[in-house]
Amino acid sequence: MEWNLLTLAYIIASVTFILGLKMLAHPETARKGNLVAAAGMSIAIFATIFLYEENGVKLQNYVWIFAALAIGTVAGVWSARTVKMTAMPEMVSLFNGMGGACAALIGIIEFNHLTHHYDGTDINFFSKLDGGMLLVIMAGLVIGSISFAGSMIAWGKLNGRIKDFSFKGQHLVNLGFFAFILLLSAYVIILRPEETIFFFYVVLFAALIYGVFFVMPIGGADMPVVISLLNSFTGVAAACGGFLYDNKAMLTGGILVGAAGTLLTILMCKAMNRSLTNVLIGSFGAGAAAASSTQQGGTHKEISVSDAAVCMAYANKVMIVPGYGLAVAQAQHVCHELEKILEERGVDVQYAIHPVAGRMPGHMNVLLAEADVAYDKLQEMETANDAFKTTDVVLILGANDVVNPAAKSDPASPIYGMPILEVEQAKTVIVNKRSMKPGYAGIENALFFQPKTSMLFGDAKAALQKLIAEIKSV
Repeated sequence: MEWNLLTLAYIIASVTFILGLKMLAHPETARKGNLVAAAGMSIAIFATIFLYEENGVKLQNYVWIFAALAIGTVAGVWSARTVKMTAMPEMVSLFNGMGGACAALIGIIEFNHLTHHYDGTDINFFSKLDGGMLLVIMAGLVIGSISFAGSMIAWGKLNGRIKDFSFKGQHLVNLGFFAFILLLSAYVIILRPEETIFFFYVVLFAALIYGVFFVMPIGGADMPVVISLLNSFTGVAAACGGFLYDNKAMLTGGILVGAAGTLLTILMCKAMNRSLTNVLIGSFGAGAAAASSTQQGGTHKEISVSDAAVCMAYANKVMIVPGYGLAVAQAQHVCHELEKILEERGVDVQYAIHPVAGRMPGHMNVLLAEADVAYDKLQEMETANDAFKTTDVVLILGANDVVNPAAKSDPASPIYGMPILEVEQAKTVIVNKRSMKPGYAGIENALFFQPKTSMLFGDAKAALQKLIAEIKSV
């Protein structure tokens, strides 16, 4: 009876995961989708604790289990409630890395269970091991370790503690490491030599090193794609754990995360006009530091707050392009206030969203949803590029690389070939930045020197507040 209840609990949890993921597809239902999936996860956890048994023996050590649950719950709730929107990408990387670490630890623990009877004398011991079980263990170990190490490097790079690093021939080194991991894993799984335990830990160490090398050279606008890819790795590693424990909920959750992360990675690569193969070998964005970008030079022109206010107040159509600078300034609520004031004057206001704006997939969507910006006002890149032709004023708030014309015109640029928001098609372009320093990719933006572009320097929140005050007085 208890086994039937446990199976039912896993089925319910699996269904809630699927429903929750579907609800995440729209901002209006995303919050409810999170709660639904979290409820399903809670059911799966407590059903496992109280109903799971093996050979008639239930789980023990309830004190340790619930102490760990309490610590994890407090840490998770505190982190989620105190994190700033600018730090959200690095928190996602950190949490994703913890998932990869859990999957790798499961592999280590189950390998130890598989080999705990080995006394060092039976030379035929490893040949009797279950090859299928060993395959799943090695897959979870390798993928989870890569996800953990890569996510930790991504976390460090996003918060500025770790800088991009690459060296000549790193692509070949990465490929060599990856091939070594695969070949040694296959050797352990198929032949199961006497040194299996030693080789197991060699694979673990090599996978951790590869995870570091995989992410270290990546920078610029490429980071959101890498975060998405690492997220899919964690999902696949979790699915391996589901196979090991014959846990339907864990298997379903892992498959959903792995599939969703992979699809998102492919879509973002397409949006960036990049190859997924380049991501997998660790060369995605590696040339950014080494490539020589054309120095545009020229003279930029500034615009006063009052002139910018007049331009926007008397426009028929205004497009706002949010970027990481908007998140840094925590100016999303003020931006929404500007939108409402302009609409009261009869101005049509829309938002142009580049798929990799910010530091993680959907960063700008999350930022604007927090400020209750209507979802139908967020225009995807293709739609926005058509709309720019009939736009009177484009207001760029902290975006840089995603509006850089070098992506279309400069073959020497590291972002060449990346689709961008073609803001230069609008009648007037106003760019709000703190200074003329380059963006995350570290290259100069020719847009800032074009005749129809004017620079509005200052913190995004302060600049928007001044704009609002001026528009009210116009």
